[in-house]
Parts: sequence; C-alpha cells; structure tokens
Amino acid sequence: MKSKSIRAFIGAKNFLESRDFYNQLGFEESIIDAKMSYFKVNESLGFYLQDYYVKDWVNNSMLFLEVDNLEDCRKELMEKDLEKQYKNVKISAIKNEDWGSVLYMHDPSGILWHFGKFAE
Repeated sequence: MKSKSIRAFIGAKNFLESRDFYNQLGFEESIIDAKMSYFKVNESLGFYLQDYYVKDWVNNSMLFLEVDNLEDCRKELMEKDLEKQYKNVKISAIKNEDWGSVLYMHDPSGILWHFGKFAE
C-alpha cells in the first residue's frame, strides 16, 4: 500500500474559537463546509476540525507533532500568549523522556497535543 498522508478528525466545543486558535498557531485552514475545516502544517501533515463535540471523545483525543527544535517550538507557542487568550489552553514545560523530549498543550476544547523531538 503506497500512502501519502494520514489525517485525524478532532472535535471542537466551540468551532469558531477552535478555528481561530489553530489559525493563530500558524496552521493553514481550508474550509470544507460550515461544520468542518482542514488545517495543515505542510502538504502531508494536517487534521480535520469538526463542529462536533462529545466530551468523552474530545477529552481522550491526543495528537503528536514531531518538531526539529522543541525549545524554539515552545518559545514560539509562548510568544503567541495563547494561555491568556483562550480560557482552557495550557502549555507545559519541556519534559525529557527516555525516547526524547516533549511538551504538552491543551487546545480550547481539551484536545491534548504532544510536541516532541525524538532522541537521536
């Protein structure tokens, strides 16, 4: 099977707020219809944001984004003041693990993002 990409579907408690949040993060939005947008980092990395919310589903949703430089990633996230602009957004310190380093960010709906760099 020759594959080109993999795309997750995530929900949003407040669709318009989540769209604004992901635009501020720097993702490029393609509106599919009134209740769904595709957000991409580059040509093969992205996810679908839906105007659909089930608390148990969203609270158990996680995405992992591998980055080249975790310190620069955290600095960029903190410079955006997302925690001040969005009530439920939280960004952790960088944590070192056996496999590499990671920081965590909750989006406005509760989706848990892992930004990570694998050890070389």
